[in-house]
Amino acid sequence: MVDLGLSLISEEHGPNELIDAAARAEDAGFEFALVSDHFHPWLSEQGESPFVWSTLGGIARETSDLRVGTGVTCPLFRIHPANVAQAAATAATMHPGEFFLGVGTGENLNEHVLGDHFPPQDRRLARLEEAVEIIRGLWEGETYSHHGEFYTVENARLHTVPDDPPPIHVAAGGPQAADAASRIGDGLISTAPKGDLVERFSNGGDGKWNGTRDRPAYGQVTVCWAPSEREARRTAHEQWRQTALPGELGQVLPTPAHFEQATEMIDVDDVASTVTCGPDPDDHIEMIDEYVEAGYDSVSVHQVGPDLGPAIEFYEESVLPSFD
Repeated sequence: MVDLGLSLISEEHGPNELIDAAARAEDAGFEFALVSDHFHPWLSEQGESPFVWSTLGGIARETSDLRVGTGVTCPLFRIHPANVAQAAATAATMHPGEFFLGVGTGENLNEHVLGDHFPPQDRRLARLEEAVEIIRGLWEGETYSHHGEFYTVENARLHTVPDDPPPIHVAAGGPQAADAASRIGDGLISTAPKGDLVERFSNGGDGKWNGTRDRPAYGQVTVCWAPSEREARRTAHEQWRQTALPGELGQVLPTPAHFEQATEMIDVDDVASTVTCGPDPDDHIEMIDEYVEAGYDSVSVHQVGPDLGPAIEFYEESVLPSFD
């Protein structure tokens, strides 16, 4: 059994459109939503980057039972973990029992904007572990201080906190991040159907996890529904071609202009090899099944392009019933 969710991609849609899509997704039968957190879009063609915490407030007023979380936010540079702790506590209060905080180590695209150095992954993971410690400490609702390697918090107290702290799910794409997620996370978030990653997270990775192994794994599948496969392939290339960049370029390039330069040689076939394109429900079901077989118990669907409403309708009629 798998829970299906909708990814609300802030790089492609404005806040009101995302809020409307969340309400429509709940009505259609999606169980949860992931809301991305970017300062910049990847490409100028995408054209948006609303503040995730404002969007989450709007979603809270327009939905009732939809589970919702950040997919994902970076509490390391652009926003101090104490501020993330306050924002997430407020969101959890507005979404009682339905909010989770998804965190990750970010991308230079967003995290360089205040002039901070964007360090290698191992240092970002070390920062993330300390940031999560601070967030959980502040969620206790008592006066809290912290003097660590990366962050200082002095005599801080959150006065608006939920009755129960929300879970923290950690994004991972490789073994080092999966180990960190296993140490500090209540769940895993990933964008690839990697069974070995889920297994490493679930089994404690480097052996430093001593808690329960019954923790959720969230996967995100990227699709592009359109009335024809040709149109879907074209839209996916125009709007999401950075997904075909190799290696760590997606983490280190600093501006949309750099992404546009780096993707000049990426063609439609390159993107279609990573994005499920077209109106055939079997293709979409097969892609979701890959995540299920890899061990993910929740899968979020990212629809590329402007057609969120028709894509939600397509999933309601032709895909979601296969997973009831």
